[in-house]
Amino acid sequence: MTTIAHNHEHTSHAASGIKRWLFTTNHKDIGTLYLLFSLLMFLIGGAMAMVIRAELFQPGLQLVEPNFFNQMTTVHGLIMVFGAVMPAFTGLANWMIPMMIGAPDMALPRMNNWSFWILPFAFTILLMSLFMEGGGPNFGWTFYAPLSTTYSNDNTAFFVFAIHIMGISSIMGAINVIVTIVNLRAPGMTWMKLPLFVWTWLITAFLLIAVMPVLAGAVTMVLTDKYFGTSFFNAMGGGDPVMFQHIFWFFGHPEVYIMILPAFGIISSIVPTFSRKPLFGYASMVYATGSIAFLSFIVWAHHMFTTGMPLAGELFFMYSTMLISVPTGVKVFNWVATMWRGSISFEVPMLFSVAFIVLFTIGGFSGLMLAITPADFQYHDTYFVVAHFHYVLVTGAVFSIMAAAYYWLPKWTGNMYHEGLAKTHFWLSLISVNVLFFPMHFVGLAGMPRRIPDYALQFADFNAIISIGGFAFGLSQLLFVWVVFKCIRGGEKATPQVWEGAQGLEWEIPSPAPYHTFETPPVIK
Repeated sequence: MTTIAHNHEHTSHAASGIKRWLFTTNHKDIGTLYLLFSLLMFLIGGAMAMVIRAELFQPGLQLVEPNFFNQMTTVHGLIMVFGAVMPAFTGLANWMIPMMIGAPDMALPRMNNWSFWILPFAFTILLMSLFMEGGGPNFGWTFYAPLSTTYSNDNTAFFVFAIHIMGISSIMGAINVIVTIVNLRAPGMTWMKLPLFVWTWLITAFLLIAVMPVLAGAVTMVLTDKYFGTSFFNAMGGGDPVMFQHIFWFFGHPEVYIMILPAFGIISSIVPTFSRKPLFGYASMVYATGSIAFLSFIVWAHHMFTTGMPLAGELFFMYSTMLISVPTGVKVFNWVATMWRGSISFEVPMLFSVAFIVLFTIGGFSGLMLAITPADFQYHDTYFVVAHFHYVLVTGAVFSIMAAAYYWLPKWTGNMYHEGLAKTHFWLSLISVNVLFFPMHFVGLAGMPRRIPDYALQFADFNAIISIGGFAFGLSQLLFVWVVFKCIRGGEKATPQVWEGAQGLEWEIPSPAPYHTFETPPVIK
């Protein structure tokens, strides 16, 4: 009888735990769910990247069918963008924004719960399509018509449904962020006193609300072209396949900034803390973020220079794309100026932040190269483009998420992570990510096309190096999972002095600690 009672108690305890996570409206719990979900998606999307790199290790067709290779490139892109990067930033927003503005919780907690729980279903639907007859979507993550309409199979319906659900989730999350920041700030917290992470997320949320309905329109038109006989993108019925690209990139380019603006906010929180100095040029950072958001709406066709635009259109998009590098440059200058003559200690969050600044800038410069219209005719659809956006999204967005995880883990868990293992993770990631993506610039400039499972013999050596870098980077992330897992399970207790200077200097730590206040850095005695 005692055993039965004990088992019953154990079962009811487990059930109450599951119920707590299922029905939670606590912003911290929902933030944790988002972060764990994005980590799972990051690993699944990474496994698909490993399939791609294993196939490209040597020329010729070795491991997978070309059709399956195309499915991997498509779903890898969709999962990394919509399943890994965006939910991770939303998780960070859920955790940190209420704390940073002095709010008790997010403004719309039940909607917050729903906006998370529809995501696992969306990605389950997307991944299930891989097991359908004919396989998953194989038309690239940008799903250009007519590949996604005329030439695709019935997985298109699954894909469209999944995208719709992700979009609904994003819009609800964005509404929640805006309402929270506008209505729940603590008394006295004026707009120009908001932490930059909050500012970047506020602007990101407006971008999401503006562009997610555009994506919804694009996928709905794909759906009706495919199944209901419309001709939005079918030239035989009077439609225009190039119009698809305009609609998609009108969503797609602001989307790129949705995935990098919160990263700017994270770096702007971490750099001042470990430089022991206030952020240089706070107001200019706010205005630069707003400028980037505005300009992101008028540069979309720089993805389309080769579609036969009028010369005036090409010039407009070339110059407006170059213009967007100015506010981005302001941010990089301000971070460097914050570090200048600061008392820097290179703990793991700061290491990731410095790596972010340097490598994201490389991604920015290659983006400027792609903005030059006549040059873009050479770079377009080569591995140079792949190198560019992976420098922005991996050494940019993903590195900033890792910096944020290491920065705030002690706050979230009450435990300090293992510094030695975390630094090992950083150095392995830094070296392998550059071995992985830097040579892509070279094979791209030499003319190697993207999204092709085979290639000419002259690209063999570089591709072998790239694939080795890819596997090394993938394996390094397992160490990250282990460090996070160990930290959550326990470890050295985090005190207000967790970020005490690594150089052995004595710090006078204001109470609460600098990574609680996000404003006052510690002062040297």
